[in-house]
Amino acid sequence: MARLAQTAGLTDIQREILSTVRDFVDKEILPVATELEHRDEYPQQIVDGLKELGLFGLMIPEEYGGLGESLLTYALCVEEIARGWMSVSGIINTHFIVAYMLKQHGTQEQREYFLPRMAAGEVRGAFSMSEPALGSDVSAITSKAVKDGDDYVLNGQKMWLTNGGTSTLVAVLVKSDEGHSPSEVAAAPHRSMTTFLVEKEPGFGEVRPGLTIPGKIDKMGYKGVDTTELIMDGLRIPADRVLGGTTGRGFYQMMDGVEVGRVNVAARGCGVAQRAFELGVSYAQQRHTFGKQIAQHQAIQFKLAEMATKVEAAHAMMVNAARKKDSGERNDLEAGMAKYLASEYCKEVVEDAFRIHGGYGFSKEYEIERLYREAPMLLIGEGTAEIQKMIIGRRLLEEYRLQG
Repeated sequence: MARLAQTAGLTDIQREILSTVRDFVDKEILPVATELEHRDEYPQQIVDGLKELGLFGLMIPEEYGGLGESLLTYALCVEEIARGWMSVSGIINTHFIVAYMLKQHGTQEQREYFLPRMAAGEVRGAFSMSEPALGSDVSAITSKAVKDGDDYVLNGQKMWLTNGGTSTLVAVLVKSDEGHSPSEVAAAPHRSMTTFLVEKEPGFGEVRPGLTIPGKIDKMGYKGVDTTELIMDGLRIPADRVLGGTTGRGFYQMMDGVEVGRVNVAARGCGVAQRAFELGVSYAQQRHTFGKQIAQHQAIQFKLAEMATKVEAAHAMMVNAARKKDSGERNDLEAGMAKYLASEYCKEVVEDAFRIHGGYGFSKEYEIERLYREAPMLLIGEGTAEIQKMIIGRRLLEEYRLQG
């Protein structure tokens, strides 16, 4: 297993961090993940352990109390955590997207106010773009912010918030048409979008005046982590909680954050695929048919070979996307490719491991049953395969545009 998904060129510090996370996964997550997942129970003890390790501040700069590590380090940690239980990697994903958006786009006051507490895990982040009627069409959002004195009043309904209940800070994307004529907004809807930093109490119901978090959405998989709606009805937010201090920049801020999220989802796909391979190759050496291990049958060996190759390929693309983002270069092409390939290969590797288990794969006593329900979320999280292919196709046409 140690031969798969290795990463060249890591520093001693990066290797030490990954070794610590891997040990934590093996000792604290894998032994309890399936039981907690079947109960749909929030893994509070695991989350407390991640806080002690400093994982919530992994990418936050040292000046704000974080570890100041790269996106690559973060992605490799996510890969390890998802190998243990994908839901736990979801708990830290949205937190890091919000922290990244604050670091890149927040005002100095916003960074000083939020980032030290986020690094300590005292403030937990979630972000919200989607709405019940729009899916991937972000430009079609209907939630609005209207200026009222020194405040904005927000109204609308948002959907699919990971950590919607447990978070205490939500980055919410809404429309705010200040400074733009109706014709300008119609021609370029993204110009009218603004990100607000909304503080709230953890829990469900009315978590601050004008803001309600209904109960958890019951899901096929990806359990333990809370996924919710968010309802704003006269939610009053001060103007100094506009991310970056200027309206009309929300779309670009969110898309920048989503690129980080797509690398995260790719890393999750790599981690789940690695675990599925581990389960498949282990079971193939325990199960006997026709007088020998099923691992000795050529059909199973072919399947294992394909699975391992997919694990390697997805890992390499994920690492490339993370390094590109760390370099400061545009990485939407690489992030889209990595997310697309890793999620599709994850589904295929998990299904092959499921097939190797035969009838036992259908039993809840076996871990592969959990992975089989978790993998489909990666096909749609942070943009479907179709959205990724649109992004990839458009970027390729930009790169290979004919001259003349």
